This record gives sequence, C-alpha cells and structure tokens, in this order.
Amino acid sequence: MLKLGLQPNLITFSTLINGLCIGGKVAQAVSFLEDMVEEGYQPNLISYTTIVNGLCKIGDTTHAISLLKIMGERGCAPNVVTYSTIIDSLCKDNHVAEAFNLFSEMRGKGILPNVVTYTSLIHVMCNLCQWKEVTRLFDEMVATNCKPDVFTYSILVDGFCKQDEMDKARALFNSLTNKGVAPNGFSYNVIINGYCKAERMDEAVDLFDELTRNGAIPNVVTCNTLISGMSQVGRFATVQKLLDKMCACGLVLDLITYYVLLHGSCNHGHIHEAFKLFHVMRSNGIEPNIIHYNILTHGLCLVGQFIVARELFCALTVKGLHPDICTYNIMIKGLCKERLLDEAYHLFRKMELDGGMRDSVSFNTMICRFLHNNDQSRAMEIIHEMVKEGFSADLFTAAVVVDLLSHDSTGEFFRALVQKS
Repeated sequence: MLKLGLQPNLITFSTLINGLCIGGKVAQAVSFLEDMVEEGYQPNLISYTTIVNGLCKIGDTTHAISLLKIMGERGCAPNVVTYSTIIDSLCKDNHVAEAFNLFSEMRGKGILPNVVTYTSLIHVMCNLCQWKEVTRLFDEMVATNCKPDVFTYSILVDGFCKQDEMDKARALFNSLTNKGVAPNGFSYNVIINGYCKAERMDEAVDLFDELTRNGAIPNVVTCNTLISGMSQVGRFATVQKLLDKMCACGLVLDLITYYVLLHGSCNHGHIHEAFKLFHVMRSNGIEPNIIHYNILTHGLCLVGQFIVARELFCALTVKGLHPDICTYNIMIKGLCKERLLDEAYHLFRKMELDGGMRDSVSFNTMICRFLHNNDQSRAMEIIHEMVKEGFSADLFTAAVVVDLLSHDSTGEFFRALVQKS
C-alpha cells in the first residue's frame, strides 16, 4: 500500500491487525504494530486491545501485560476492556495475585470494573473455594451498580454445588428469572452436574426436561453430564432414553459420550454391553483412543476376563496406539491378580524403558504382590527404587510392611529393609 503511494489510516491498520489476530498470526500483528510506530503512526486503543486479546488467547499473558505498559508510555490509555481481557486470562491461568494487582491498578486509575472483570475474579475464587472472597466480590459488584449476568450467577450456582449446598444452588437458579436473567444451556449444565454429583438424579432429570420444555436444545455437554450421573448409579434404562433424545435433537455422540457410556457399563460389570457400544462407536466413524481401550481393559479385568484384556492390550500397537501409565497399571494389577508375577515384573520394567513413566500405583502394586508372595528380595529392590524416585508407600503397602515386621522374629526382613533404604 505504501509502495503504491497510498496513505493508510488508523481504520486500515486496525482492520489489518484484527485480521492477523483472527487468523492466529498474533506475532505478525505485533510486528505490524511496531512497524506502524516506526513509520510515525500512533496506534489507537482498538489496535492495542485487539493485540492484547490475541496474545491472551494464545496464552502469552506476559507479553500482553508488557504491551499494556507500553500503551500508557505511548499516550494511549487502556480501558476496562483491555484490563478485563488480561485479568480474565490471568484468572484462567490461576495467576491470582497478578490478576488482583491489575484489578487494583485499573481502579486506581479511575477505571470501573465491568461484569467481565468481576465474573473472572469470582470464578477463580470459586475454583479455589475462597467463599468469603466470592461473597465480598459479588457484594462489591452489586454495590457499584455492575449488574451480574447469566455467567456470573451460573458460577455462583456452581459454587454452591461444590459446597454440596444443592438447595441454595437451586434457590439461586430459580431466582434468575425474577432478576431479569434468563438461564441458558451453561446454567442448566452447571446445576444438572451438581445434582448428578450429589446423586440426586430425579432432580437432574426434572431440570433436563424443563430445559427442553422451554424450547432450548440441550447440548452434548449437558447430555454427557446426565448420562454420566445415570450410568454411575446404574440407571441404564434412563440412559437409553437420554440417548434417544440426543438423536431426536440431532446431537451426535462424541468421544466423551462413549467414554461415559463405556465407563458406566464396565463399572457395573456389563462388559458385553460395553463391547457393543465399542463396536457402535467405531461403526459411527469415531475412532477410540487409549482412554476407551483402558476402560475396556479394566472392565475385562474386573469380570475375570484377563485373557481377553491381554489380547486387547497386545493389539494396541497394531492400532497405532501407545499404552499410557494407566494402561500399564491396569495390566500390572491384572497380571498380579492372576499370579503372573514374573510377567507383571517384566511389564513394570518395560514401563521404565518406555520413558520411566511409573507412578505410586505402579510401585505399590508390585511391592504388595511380592511381599504377599514372600519374595522379599524383589520387594526390597522396588521399595528402594520407589524411595529414590520420590514416591511413598500407600496405606495398604505400609500396613503389609508393618505386619511383616511384627512377625519378623529372625530380623531378616528388617535388616533387608534397612540395607535397601
């Protein structure tokens, strides 16, 4: 444009910066902004705030804060949107102190916080279970005539749910209409999730029915939440009705839906139903990931079908999937349960070769089984490794060790324990 002798204005620059940020080219937008300054142009508030938003979206909040300071130095004062964008990003990253510092800074400059500012801070305080601070922020918000929106109230409802105060959550939810706030899908999902976790399934279903009666189409998240709750308590007839409703609403079952369905079926020993779901999932073009295979493998072990579980495990690499730490732990527990300790030990060592991805469960499973099998030598070997890698015995392992020490009349086990420590 400049080469053609055309002189761009601030609207042109802002449009280009916005386009770069929308296209995910935030670094180029920043470079373009600096080129503007070098050419003698003074970027406006919109240009700066657009880039701040772009930086926050890619997780570069540090750079966004730096740009906030540069704005002031260049004579372009940030507004409530600029500050709120960064505060929201800081809260999402759990950088709470920095968020409140910026909050104080903006108010010190006479910039009044808006609904986004307060809602972001209230949300992070709810996540940290800082209920007094939540109350203080909400009261301050109302006192400054900043009207809470549906997201603010939904977060407060979620806070009551997390405190297992479902009656208070429902009372606040029911009061939204009187406050001039219409509940949306997010609001319903929050309280339905609360009822599911509290295993108050009938009330969860009532709210789901209310949502559809009000003409709203439930989303996959809401359905998955309800299906998960119903599966956990074994109400599979209701689960099937929900699946039918999902299909009627044109909703497509996703990876999480199948994860929830498989988990519920396997936990209740319905392994044949789980395999049917697994095949339906694949026939619908949804390729299972390692989590789905882990659920099936664990379910097979629970019902004593370890041979099938092992076949499934051995087929993973053929399907292009790599076992994770959960996969290994499931198989090690299954092998130990079948008293195939040498094979379990071999798999335990394979975990180490595959990048050392062992955890407390891996160590404790092996130690307990070797101690139960009176193989104190290998148990001590693994105890030594566990301590060296910074893991500790769980209550069950500790109880086994204490029991062995109490019956160690010769002192042999105690000496071995001391030597390996």
